[in-house]
Amino acid sequence: MRQLSQCKFVYYYGVCSMHKVRIGIDIGGTFTDLVIYNEKKNTFIMRKIATSPSSLESSVLKLIDDIMREGYRAQDIEMILHATTIATNALLGQKGLRLPKAALITTKGFIDIIEIGRQRRPELYNLFTKKLRPLIPRRLRFGITERINAQGEVIIPLNENELREVCKKLRKENIEAIVVCFLNSYINPIHEIRAKEIIKEEVPHAWIVISSEVDPQYKEYERTSTTIINAILGPIVSKYLTNIERGLRKRNIKAPLFIMKSSGGVAPIKSIIRRPAAMIESGPAAGVIATSFLSKILNRKKAISFDMGGTTAKAGIIIDNIPSVRYELEVGKVHKGGEGEGIDYIVREPVIDLAECSAGGGSIAWIDEEGLLRVGPLSAGAYPGPACYGRGGEDPTVTDANLVLGRMPRKILNGSMQLHIDNALKAIEEKICKKIGWNTIEAAEGILRIVNNEMANIIKLMTIERGLDPREFTLVAYGGAGPLHATDLAEELDIKEVIIPPLPGNFSAYGLIVTDIQYEYVKSLLKPLSSIDPKELEEEYILLEEKALRDISKDINEMNSVIIFRYAELRYLGQSYGVMISVPRPIGSYKDIETIRGRYLEKYEQMYLYANPSQAIELVNLRINLMIPIKKPLLRMPTNHVGIGKTALRGYRSAYLNGEVIRVPVYERSKLPVGFEIEGPAFIEEYGSTTFVSTSWSAIVDEYGNLILKR
Repeated sequence: MRQLSQCKFVYYYGVCSMHKVRIGIDIGGTFTDLVIYNEKKNTFIMRKIATSPSSLESSVLKLIDDIMREGYRAQDIEMILHATTIATNALLGQKGLRLPKAALITTKGFIDIIEIGRQRRPELYNLFTKKLRPLIPRRLRFGITERINAQGEVIIPLNENELREVCKKLRKENIEAIVVCFLNSYINPIHEIRAKEIIKEEVPHAWIVISSEVDPQYKEYERTSTTIINAILGPIVSKYLTNIERGLRKRNIKAPLFIMKSSGGVAPIKSIIRRPAAMIESGPAAGVIATSFLSKILNRKKAISFDMGGTTAKAGIIIDNIPSVRYELEVGKVHKGGEGEGIDYIVREPVIDLAECSAGGGSIAWIDEEGLLRVGPLSAGAYPGPACYGRGGEDPTVTDANLVLGRMPRKILNGSMQLHIDNALKAIEEKICKKIGWNTIEAAEGILRIVNNEMANIIKLMTIERGLDPREFTLVAYGGAGPLHATDLAEELDIKEVIIPPLPGNFSAYGLIVTDIQYEYVKSLLKPLSSIDPKELEEEYILLEEKALRDISKDINEMNSVIIFRYAELRYLGQSYGVMISVPRPIGSYKDIETIRGRYLEKYEQMYLYANPSQAIELVNLRINLMIPIKKPLLRMPTNHVGIGKTALRGYRSAYLNGEVIRVPVYERSKLPVGFEIEGPAFIEEYGSTTFVSTSWSAIVDEYGNLILKR
C-alpha cells in the first residue's frame, strides 16, 4: 500500500487515480476563483464571483451550485481543493469572525511569557512601538504547580487538585478554548497529556490544545504563541470547514475536501482542524506553487511570483523550481514585507516565504493630513468595491485609476460586469483633485506611480535585501490586476522577462490543482553533532516517520505512494537560530554525519559568506515532510495556429501613456495563435484580467499559451 522513499523535492507525476474532475476554489479578499480540471479531456474551466466577507463558505457553495446548474453532477467531482483567508481574517479582526474566549494554563511563574516575548522590535530606537495586545488577558492565564527539567525528568509532579480548581473557574468564565503549555513539555509531554485528560473531564465543551501536539520544539515563548493561535483558530476553522463539508454532502457530493496549507501542500480537513495555524497563508501559497510548477515546465531556474489581486499584492521567490520556505511567521497585522516584524503574534509553521503589501485593485487612494496622496492600506473590497463597480462605492481606487487612464475595458468578465467610468472620474475628482489641485489624469497617474512603487519594494525585499539580483529573474505575474502592472514593475526593477500564464485571474486556484498532499512533523533533539550516534539518529527519524504515517492513515483511507523528505535544523553552539538542511536517508554511518556537517557549513556560508569548520555544531530539530503525490495536469496546448492572429484584434482604445493620449490596439487573448507576436504598447484582454504590454516591450504566445513579454 505504501512506498517509502527519499528523493529530491521534485514534482512526481502519475500516482493517484483521478479520472473525472478536480475543483480548485481560492477565496480572496475581493473575488472567489474557481478552476475545474477535467483530466480525461485535459481541459480547464474557470469562474469568478465576488467574495462574501460575512459568509465565506457561501462563496464556495455558490460556485459549486453554479457549476452543477451547468451540468456537472455530484458523482463527476473526484476532489475539491480549497484555499481560504479565513484564518488570517480572524486574526486581523474581520467583522463576523469573533475570536473565542480563551484561557492559558502553564507552569507556575510563567503566565507572562506571551507578554515578555523576545527582544525583537521593528525599530530599535523607537520607544513608542506598540505590540499587539495578548490574545489571552492576564486574568485568564493560570500557573499550575509542576516542573519538568530540560532533560525531560519530572522534578515536581503535576498538581491535579490545583488544576481541577482552575477548571472550575474556567467553567464560570464560559471559556471556549483552553491552551496548555508547560515548560519543557517538548521533551516530555506527560504532564500536558494528563492535564488534557483532566480538562476534558472538567470542561468538556472547551476546545483544548496542548503544545506538545502542535509545536514540540524548544523556545517556550514561540511554542506558547503557536499553541494559542491554534487554539483560538480551532473553533472558527472547524465551524467553517464543517459548514462547507455539510453543504457538499447536502448536494450529494462525496468527494474529499482538501485545504491548502501555508507550506504549499494540501491536507484533509481532519488534519487542518487539528492544526488550523497551518492554513494562515493558505491563499498566497497556492499562487507560488502554481508559479513553481510553471517555471519547471518552462525551464526557468529563477522566478519571482507576483500576485496582485483586489486587496493585496504578494511576491515570492522560486529558485531551481523550489519555492523559498521559512519556518516561522508573524501574524495579526498587515504590514509591508519585513516592516513591523517583532510586534505580531508568532506562529511556528512551515510557510512559503512571501512579502506582502496592501496594494490591490481595490486599494483606496486618499489625501493625508499633510496633503500628500496615499494609496492603501484600506481596500474597497468586493462590496461596495471600487467606485466604477456601481455598487455604491465612493472612494477612488487603483481600479478606478486604471479605468480613467484607458488601461481597462468598460466591461470585464467576458462582458458580464459593467464598469462605470463616470463614477470613477467623480470619485477621483471629489476625493483627490479638489483637495490637492490636480486634474483627474494627473491624480490617476499619481495613484498608479504610488502603488507600483509599493509593489516594487516588496520584490526588492525578496531579492536585493536577500542578496539576490532581480535582473536575473523572470517575473511571473498573475491575479486579476497583476498582468496590468507587470511591465511597469519590470521596468523599475530592470527585469527583462515577464510571463503571464493562462488563466492569470484564476492562477492561484490553478495552483490548487497542481499541488500535492503534504504533512510536516518536527522533534527537538538539542545535541552536539559530534556526540550523535548515527544509529540513534536513524532511529529517531524512523520513530518520527512511523508516528506521521499513523496520523495520516487516520485522515486518508488510501495512499498509493508516500515520499518522505528528511531535514535537520543545526546551529553553531551558542547561537539562537538555526539553518535548515536536507538529510540523507538512511543514516547508517559516521560518514552520513559528516555529510550533514558539510551541508550545514555549505548552507551557512551561502547565507552569511563565511563558515567556520572548526567551531562546534549543535543539532536542534529533526523535521520530516511527507508527500502523497497527486497526478499533475499537462499544460493545455492552444488550438490556434500561426496565421490567424488578425482575428484576435478587437480594435483600439485611447489610453494615457507617459502623459499622452495614444490609440492602443486591444487583442483578445483566447484568439491569439502560438507564435503570434505583439509590439507594445498593447492591451491583451481575457476573462478576469488585462495584460498591458508597455512601450519598448513585445509579447509572444509560447507553445503552452503563456504570454512571454520581453524588452
